[in-house]
Amino acid sequence: MNEERVFSLRNPWFTVSVGGTIAIAIVGILIGFIWLPSANNAFGDRGLWATICSAAGAPSSWYGGTNLTGPPPSEVVVLPPLHRVHADANSIGRGATIATQNCSMCHGVLGTVQVTAPALAGQFADVVYKELRDYQNGVRQNAVMQAIIAARSDQDLHDLAAYYASLPRAPAAEILPTGVGPDANAVRLAMQGDPQRNIAPCAACHGQLDRKGAAPWLGGQSSIYLAAQMRAFAAGARHNDINEQMRNVARQMTSAEIDSLAKYYAAMQ
Repeated sequence: MNEERVFSLRNPWFTVSVGGTIAIAIVGILIGFIWLPSANNAFGDRGLWATICSAAGAPSSWYGGTNLTGPPPSEVVVLPPLHRVHADANSIGRGATIATQNCSMCHGVLGTVQVTAPALAGQFADVVYKELRDYQNGVRQNAVMQAIIAARSDQDLHDLAAYYASLPRAPAAEILPTGVGPDANAVRLAMQGDPQRNIAPCAACHGQLDRKGAAPWLGGQSSIYLAAQMRAFAAGARHNDINEQMRNVARQMTSAEIDSLAKYYAAMQ
């Protein structure tokens, strides 16, 4: 009877099994943490250590303890209703009066698309309310908006949100030439994101796939406005996104990607 121990280097089957497992692990690490990330052009300007850390989902350098300065983030967290809620007609009427007197010059009437100001017709009510609150609190800066909204009551803000949400959405702000489809890279970023660069798909928050509270519907907005807002998030000039969600995404995008995404949403119905 063979008395040779199974777990022994003298056992050729054990040696081959352990050696093969280690070899497969080493090859897997080299492919998954070095070769594949390096082949992605997003990592072209990074060193080997930063590439490995990015693939592992770990920071390549740690926070040094410097105190952060600047305005506090937005304190307004708005949850969208579970079901479609029909706003009170009186609230919509009051909102229409306020909008006609104060808002239509910049934001258009009944969905007229503006270039440097967002079209609000058909926008989610929780989005309009949050942005108005952020302007009122000074978390989002705009000299015109803050002057208009400063003295408004919370009910006024809800009425404005209800009014704009009751309107039909505007058509596409920009029409693609006949036979020309949307940019493939913009579609990929919008619908899939880029996990290796920590870019979540836009559609996961903004309504095509799923929606988070206070995340606006982007379709039909001016590409000039959308690109300006993404660049403001990337630079930190706009900082009313909860937990820096938009800032973290926009910082990872190139200027060309920002422009292509803005045009993709501007052409959306």
